[in-house]
Amino acid sequence: MWGVLTFGYVLMSFTRVSTAVLAESLARAFDITATELGLLHSSFFYLYAAMQLPAGLLADRYGPRHVAGTGTFVMGLGAVAFAMSDSFLMGFLARALVGLGGSVIFLAILRFAVTWFRADEYATVTGMTIGVSALGGIVATTPLAIAASVAGWRASMLAVGSFCVVSALVIFLLVRDRPADPSDDESPELAADGAPTSLRADLRSVLGGPDVWVLGVLDFLVLGVNFTVIGLWGVPYLVHLYNLSVARASLYVLAGNVGLLVGSPLFGWVADRIAAHTALVLFSTLVFCVVYGTITALGTPPLVFVGVLFFAAMFVNGGISLAFTVGRRRHPDEVSGTVSGTINSVGYLGAAIVPAVMGVALDAFWTGKTVGGTPVYSFTGYRVAFGIATAAGLAALVCALWIHRTRRTLD
Repeated sequence: MWGVLTFGYVLMSFTRVSTAVLAESLARAFDITATELGLLHSSFFYLYAAMQLPAGLLADRYGPRHVAGTGTFVMGLGAVAFAMSDSFLMGFLARALVGLGGSVIFLAILRFAVTWFRADEYATVTGMTIGVSALGGIVATTPLAIAASVAGWRASMLAVGSFCVVSALVIFLLVRDRPADPSDDESPELAADGAPTSLRADLRSVLGGPDVWVLGVLDFLVLGVNFTVIGLWGVPYLVHLYNLSVARASLYVLAGNVGLLVGSPLFGWVADRIAAHTALVLFSTLVFCVVYGTITALGTPPLVFVGVLFFAAMFVNGGISLAFTVGRRRHPDEVSGTVSGTINSVGYLGAAIVPAVMGVALDAFWTGKTVGGTPVYSFTGYRVAFGIATAAGLAALVCALWIHRTRRTLD
C-alpha cells in the first residue's frame, strides 16, 4: 500500500521539476521571459502551498486512501490540460491544477505512516518516501529530455497525465487507511477514540507555539532554493555558462536527484537509531550553506564539482526533511497531518516565491541575446541568483540553530 501511494508521489515529483528540462521549449512555446518562466514554474506551488494545512486536516479526518486517490486524479487532469495549453495563461492555470492535485499526496503518505508503522520507524518511512520520490526528479532530467526531443513535450506530459489517472484508480482499489478496518467503510474519521476531535482545538494546539512555524520557515528557505535550482534554473545555468546541450546539462541536475534518492532514506534511518533529529537538521543546513556559498564565490566551478555540489545540496535535503519528524514528535499523533501540513505549507510557499525572485535577478542582468528564441543570461545574473540562495541558506541556519537549542527529550 505504501508503494502504491508513493508511486503517485513519484509522479508528482516528476511534474514538479519537469520545467527545468523543458525550460527552453516552454519559453518558445509560450513566448515568455525568465520572470514569466519562473512564474509558470512556480504556479505549481501556489495552490500546493495553500492546500497544505487543509490537506493535513483532511488526511487526519478522512484518511490517505480518499485524499491521495482524489488528489492523484486531479493531478492527472492538470497534466493533460498543461499538455494541451496554447497560451501562457492556460499553461499557468493548468500547472496550478497539477499542484492542487499533487498537494495532498505527501501528507496522505505521512498520515498513512502514523497509522501503519511504529513511532521509531516514522523517520525511516518519511525518508524512504522522499527518497523514492527522487525517481520522479531523475526521470524528469535526461529521460524527459530524450522523450521531449523525440515525441515533443506535449506528448510527454499527456503520457504522465494518463499514468496519474491509472495510479488514482489503483489507490482507491488497494489502499486501506488503518489495520483495524480492512474494509475501510465504517467511518471516515481517524481520531484515536473513534470520534472527531475539535477542528479549532487541533489548530490551536498546532499553530499556538513557535516550533512548527520555525520549522516551516526553515523548509521555506531550503525547499524554495533547491526546487528552484534543481527544478528550474540548474539546466539553463549549465547551458548558458558552460555551453552544454540540454541533455548533457540535465545529467548534472540528475546528480542532484540521486543525492535526494540516497540522502533521504539514509538520514531517516540514522535519525530513528540515534535520536538526534535536530542535530542532523543543523548539520544538513550548514552543508546547504556551504554548497551555495561555494557556487556563488566561484561562479563557474569545474563541471565535475558542479555535479558534486548539486548532489550534496539535495543529499542534505534529506536531513532537513527531518523537520517533519521533529514536528510530529512535539505533538500528538491525532494532529500529525495538521503538523506536517503546516510545515509543508510554509515550505512550498518558498518554492512558489523563490523561482520568481531568482528570475527577476536574471532578467536584470540579461545579455540582450537570444539563442533559438530563448534569452541568454549573464555570468553576473547567475552569480546574483546563487547569492540569493546563499543568503537564504544563512537564514535557514539561524532557524536550525533555534530548533536545536529548543530541542526536547523526544527530539
